[in-house]
Amino acid sequence: MTPATSVAATAHTLAADHDRPAIRALYEDLHRHPELSHAEHTTAARAAKELRSFGIDVTENVGGTGVIGVLENGPGRTVMIRADMDALPVQEATGLAYASRIDGVMHACGHDMHTAMLVGAAQTLARGRSHWSGTVVFVLQPAEETGTGALTMRADGLLERFPQPDVLLAQHVSAGPAGLVAHVEGPVLAASASIDIVIHGRGGHGSRPDTTIDPIVIGAAVVGRVQTIVAREIAPRESAVVTVGRFQAGTANNVIPATAELGLTVRSTSDEVQDRIVTAVRRIVTGECAVAGTLAEPDIRIVKSLPATVNDTGTTRRIARTHREMFGAAHIIDPGPAMGSEDFSALAVRPDGTSIPYHYWFLPSTTAPVWDAAPGASPLEKFAQVPSAHSPHFAPDPSVLDQGIAAMTGAVLTELNQPT
Repeated sequence: MTPATSVAATAHTLAADHDRPAIRALYEDLHRHPELSHAEHTTAARAAKELRSFGIDVTENVGGTGVIGVLENGPGRTVMIRADMDALPVQEATGLAYASRIDGVMHACGHDMHTAMLVGAAQTLARGRSHWSGTVVFVLQPAEETGTGALTMRADGLLERFPQPDVLLAQHVSAGPAGLVAHVEGPVLAASASIDIVIHGRGGHGSRPDTTIDPIVIGAAVVGRVQTIVAREIAPRESAVVTVGRFQAGTANNVIPATAELGLTVRSTSDEVQDRIVTAVRRIVTGECAVAGTLAEPDIRIVKSLPATVNDTGTTRRIARTHREMFGAAHIIDPGPAMGSEDFSALAVRPDGTSIPYHYWFLPSTTAPVWDAAPGASPLEKFAQVPSAHSPHFAPDPSVLDQGIAAMTGAVLTELNQPT
């Protein structure tokens, strides 16, 4: 086993040995040919082929299009590291030479980069077997964007059919100056819920509102009232967001419709707070409909729900320490929790219901010219102006590939080096 004091140096040495041209070519090819959630057939096959070429035992079609690679190398801990593979229904507008060739589909969240980084780290660790002992499980997950891929892999026996990990790791590119690594202890990503609501009123002529039960008025009351949940029901120390992103009703100016539909997203950095907010939304919608005298109860349906991502403190500190040694203290930041959501933490539930400790970190990836040209005098002001994930202009700096491979390698070696 590598001595603890040399983990960072060993990771640097091993990561420097990856095939840069091949990984860059893989990344560009994946970017040109994005595939939507649960349709990552070509991406998965390409990744599986690469892993097999390194002598890694590979299983395909786990939870749909998921790929598992197992690299066993003697006694020791088991570390599982995950990358997501799916793209988004976004029309690319980056102008890159390797821009998407699939109309209306784009790797606008960097999952192509994540996949290439994981392949590069697998190559690095496979070539460097003499420097470590234990087992590494590589997970290429489908359908992160729909929040379903982790669950389908779990349902297909991810933690029963393959070595069960002592720790689970993942990283994600983001907006921000390329070259930094962002580590957050505790809550790092929010729990989220998407809620669809249908309000059943009574339609009629716009000139005779007295004969109707106007679902638009009820819906407008709901929109205003749910904005008081965070302000008046959640403690100021908590982070939470309630957004009404969709309000659809009516077909003509002089017709009061029979129904109105609302779509909400609810986010918080605590599963407990999340439950309180969702309960409050139900109470408000039901109450407003009761006050208005609707003839039917509203339909309130949670169409997507993801748990909060809460990093294990000990794991976070160990990996941040290794990355600090690898990249320099000035390059390690703690931006605090974000309100985006992930299904990554769903992988961390053992079959017996206990939790696997995990760490999820970010790699800012905005190119220097784009960052420098962004309006604003402070990093926070610039951050608000540069293209972020899910933007049609999101174009991570390819130099972050090398950093991501090194970061993954360092994190895996750090955790392999812990006592069993």
